[in-house]
Amino acid sequence: MDGFETTSGVIVIAATNRADVLDPALLRPGRFDRQVAITLPDIQEREDILKIHAAKVKLDGSVDLRRIARATPGASGADLANLVNEAALFATRAKRKNVIMEDFEQARDKMVLGVAKKSHVMKDEDKRMTAYHEAGHALLYYYLPDIDPLYKVTIIPHGNAGGVTMGLPENDVNYYKKSTLLSHITMAMGGYVAEEIINGQTSTGPSSDIKQGTEIARRMVTEWGMSDLGFISLGSEDEPLFLGREIATHKDFSEYTAEKIDKEVQKILAGCLAEARRILKEHKNQLDKLAEELIAKETLDDSDVRALLGFEAIGPKNTDLTD
Repeated sequence: MDGFETTSGVIVIAATNRADVLDPALLRPGRFDRQVAITLPDIQEREDILKIHAAKVKLDGSVDLRRIARATPGASGADLANLVNEAALFATRAKRKNVIMEDFEQARDKMVLGVAKKSHVMKDEDKRMTAYHEAGHALLYYYLPDIDPLYKVTIIPHGNAGGVTMGLPENDVNYYKKSTLLSHITMAMGGYVAEEIINGQTSTGPSSDIKQGTEIARRMVTEWGMSDLGFISLGSEDEPLFLGREIATHKDFSEYTAEKIDKEVQKILAGCLAEARRILKEHKNQLDKLAEELIAKETLDDSDVRALLGFEAIGPKNTDLTD
């Protein structure tokens, strides 16, 4: 980059997703000294990008691009272009001339969760277990505060998941309140608690839920100051450090502090588990009804669940409903 005349009019542009590991010599004045951060599109930008790519295909009147934008947080422009292409492929396979909303939903599920294994045959016992597991997650969406509305619950396997329950964000979120994080942990425990209530024991199914809930709780304690330890950043004991050709681990706290962190994480998880048990036991009739409907239909969306259980069809979630 040295040697250019000041009047040559040459601008050198480079891109990286790891600016933190660049050699400082590259960033000194006169070289790459101006940085432009390219962030992922927000909900309005995603809708506009979808409009551009969707203009190339014939859309049915049922397609709601705003809803699709809501359902794809964190998607890049390339992801959204691929989403439209996948939706068109689903329409082609179904021998439809127009792309309908269902095609976009299938494309979104494939992009986020993997290919649906509709030909997979489950034993009745496994199907019942999966239905109660997913019903446990889904039901908690209607009784927990500060959580996104339910989008879809299905017992059709996707990727490595035996079933899936998803929320639909109203808007992009830049930060989370403590109450929202606690609700997410509690919701993640729904499958575990439902299995416990129905069978008196749990299975290996909730393994990813346990990992997700524990990760959120640990970050609440060590990164976000949401515990009795207060305003302190404690880092991660298991975070890898790259040192030349070696990988090492480090920790920024004592063994005594590590024990206190573990106790705070356990306190958060225990509180959320107790809340999940309280809600699902109190509304076991609804849990049974939802699981039976999943066994019969395999996939339900928010409107299906509301109609089945008597929740309000429009407006905010009613957290005071009884069985």
